[in-house]
Amino acid sequence: MSEHGCYSPSFKKPCDILRMRRKRARSEGVPAGPRNSFEAVRPFSPGPLLKSQARAGGVKRRNPFANLENTYNSPKKRAVSCTEDISECGKSFAVLCEQGNSGEQNTSFGALFNELVSKVSEKQSENQNKKPSFSEEDSLFEDDLFDDEKATPILKSVKDPETCGAPPPEVCRVYPADWSLKTRLLFKSPQSFSWADHLKAQEQALGLNLHCRAEYTTLPQNIQEPRTCTELRCGFQQCLQYWQHPYLPWLSLFPRIGAERKFAGKNTPWAMDAAVQQSLMSEWSVSLTSLYSLLKSKLCPYFYICSYQFTVLFRAAGLSGAKGMTALLSPTTRGLREAMKADGIEFSLPLLEEKRKSKERCSSQLSNNSQQTDENELSSAGTSQHSDKEEEENDDEDDGGLSWLQDMGLQDKIKKPDAISIKMRKEHNEVRLDHRPESVVLVEGLNTFTLINFLINCKSLVAGAGPQAGLPPTLLAPTAFRGATMQMLKARSVNMKTQVRTGYQDMCSLEVTGPIMPHALHALTQLITPAQKGDFSVLLYTHEPSAVLNVPVPKPPETEQQNIGMQDLNRCGLQQSTLQQLTEPATLGKSALRQLHMREYSYSWSSK
Repeated sequence: MSEHGCYSPSFKKPCDILRMRRKRARSEGVPAGPRNSFEAVRPFSPGPLLKSQARAGGVKRRNPFANLENTYNSPKKRAVSCTEDISECGKSFAVLCEQGNSGEQNTSFGALFNELVSKVSEKQSENQNKKPSFSEEDSLFEDDLFDDEKATPILKSVKDPETCGAPPPEVCRVYPADWSLKTRLLFKSPQSFSWADHLKAQEQALGLNLHCRAEYTTLPQNIQEPRTCTELRCGFQQCLQYWQHPYLPWLSLFPRIGAERKFAGKNTPWAMDAAVQQSLMSEWSVSLTSLYSLLKSKLCPYFYICSYQFTVLFRAAGLSGAKGMTALLSPTTRGLREAMKADGIEFSLPLLEEKRKSKERCSSQLSNNSQQTDENELSSAGTSQHSDKEEEENDDEDDGGLSWLQDMGLQDKIKKPDAISIKMRKEHNEVRLDHRPESVVLVEGLNTFTLINFLINCKSLVAGAGPQAGLPPTLLAPTAFRGATMQMLKARSVNMKTQVRTGYQDMCSLEVTGPIMPHALHALTQLITPAQKGDFSVLLYTHEPSAVLNVPVPKPPETEQQNIGMQDLNRCGLQQSTLQQLTEPATLGKSALRQLHMREYSYSWSSK
């Protein structure tokens, strides 16, 4: 290669390079071996080799990215320090527990406990005041112990519960009464509902007997095995019973509003036979009269009349905070309200009155605040009030507010509206309420008896044409009455899977269908609470035309409220806890319960 002139004097063969590396290694004291062996590996931060016995001397190249903070705060060293300090605290707590269990004096135990708490607080205060340095490893480790999240359980165990200051969670044992009719309930719970399936003949008979006698058994507080609890299964059978008139096995007579499709194609032999229709109505009138007599005697708490156009709820005196008997009818039309007025029935529109009172309250507040505002605000408020008064005056005028045409000399050129159009314009607000929740009618006291007579003689109560022609309204009640048939809600349990974040979770469900009245909803929730160990949720499917039946009734004077609570409703056939809920004033307004949740025996609900 020297002859060709391209040979470099510094060129070395590979074997020479390996020989020089071995010689350099021997001079530095590193044993011969491959450069990438595990013994020669160093950490990035300053310090000895991972295996210090591999080498006694030598200087390690400093890592330019290393600093003091990530040196002593490395994850490995932090874990070692935390485990050491935690073990020390654990030993001290073990000593305290041994002394407390050995039966020594309370003073020595409290002294050791206070000493430990003082040491913990002193170390924490000292570590907060000190600045971290590489030579203060112990203090740094202690600071990590108290600042790290892993040490939080230690501090919680040392703290006194009274010094935490956290308010206890609010526990709600009851939920508001819902007077609307439900078509379906869907209970969900991690616990199984198998106890509600395949009731024995003896359990079914006992449940029917308890319902007819209006007797209720007391459930055990802790139900370990619901499937073997006879009281639970008999009580469930009892909760599903209700009374209905009329009853036709081939027709579902609830709901009636908007149920034309369910009746289409069904056999209706009374549709073209006037004698059959008259016989059905006479039997229906007897049943309705019997129900009102039971209601007046406080032997029946409430009942429903479900027509193809509206729903009526009659309640006994003392329920929903009312002084006497009450009746709510919804939805109504202007023609129905006029017919009720013609028969001398006094009624009110509670939602409209509440709206008017809120407007008056707002206007009074506005007038009080207007005295402290600028002139512009006063003028704007005055013009708004003036415009409202003008609209009311225009509505009340019989001539339609056309007197200004006479002043201009145009009364002959412009045709005045006739009396019918003027009347329609005046009654525009009333017509606008038809078939809306605001059209709910409240009847109180002795006017309820007049309303019963009106419903018996009202020809528009029964459809004159269509699939429901000639069929009387459905009567629903929680207790027996003349001509009634005992029926049972349908219930079935299903195991399903619900989707969660990590996948699917096993969930058990219980479905109850039929005309579910307020007492049945409360009785079912009271029954399921101990069976499911206070952990379940309910989806409530409301018959929407009946949701407005939750409107509050006018409150009686304070002197009469005590007498209302003492009225004799114990013989109405309801359980005491259910009766106590139904006697409370209604608070849901136009809405109804949509969801119920129970967690740790505490209720939460949604009504929107």
